[in-house]
Amino acid sequence: MSSSRRRPAAAVALTGAISAALITTPAASAANGGDPARTITHDRAIGPDLRHSASANWAGYAASGGGYHSVSATWTEPRVSCRSQNTYSSFWIGLDGDGSSSVEQIGTEADCAKGSAAYSSWYEMYPGGPVNLSGAISPGDVIRASVIYNGSGRFTLNIGDQTKGWSHSIDAHLDNPALASAEVIAEAPSDATGVLPLSDFGTASFGAASANGTGLGSFNPEPITMTSGGTTKATPSPISPSGDFTVTWHSG
Repeated sequence: MSSSRRRPAAAVALTGAISAALITTPAASAANGGDPARTITHDRAIGPDLRHSASANWAGYAASGGGYHSVSATWTEPRVSCRSQNTYSSFWIGLDGDGSSSVEQIGTEADCAKGSAAYSSWYEMYPGGPVNLSGAISPGDVIRASVIYNGSGRFTLNIGDQTKGWSHSIDAHLDNPALASAEVIAEAPSDATGVLPLSDFGTASFGAASANGTGLGSFNPEPITMTSGGTTKATPSPISPSGDFTVTWHSG
């Protein structure tokens, strides 16, 4: 997965590092729907009604108001039902994107390419492009992820498959992050044409979602329903104080 909205390398500098062997090339990833020319991105919520609980590409929860320095959650990688159409879905945690222009996020992908499912992981420091990570993911695997701001534009992004036993830790830098919000989201990714068809992921289960070390539910986060053209695409359940909730698919 690469992005058509990639920021110059000087603006998003990756440090610390994971070795090159841990990163797959965009053409090698099935997360582009089997089309190496397609460029996919995960980033800000689309649509003017996010603060009124609706978005064209997000479903889940966002805590806003500023002052967020960490976010974390676990989720179970959903099994997607594939038909003839290429479809896409992402599950991630991140800081910013709810009314801010930067997003620091890490998560997984569950796409359908020519009737076959493909699962992968990635991180993105938007407006820089997404970077794919190695490590097999299967439906039902328990994923744990976190994004931590360390000051002076420095972030640590972590993701691990607790079922298979692999993990990645990435050190990254982003100038002037907003730190305005914390999110746990199921997303319909986008490309240059706009929001892509959403994979039928059934129900995605998130657990222990937290921000600044406290259960996300205690921040009174905004529940976000994914909707487009009057069609409801995915909805979140109520969130517990400890940060447990689900997102249910309704339409692609």
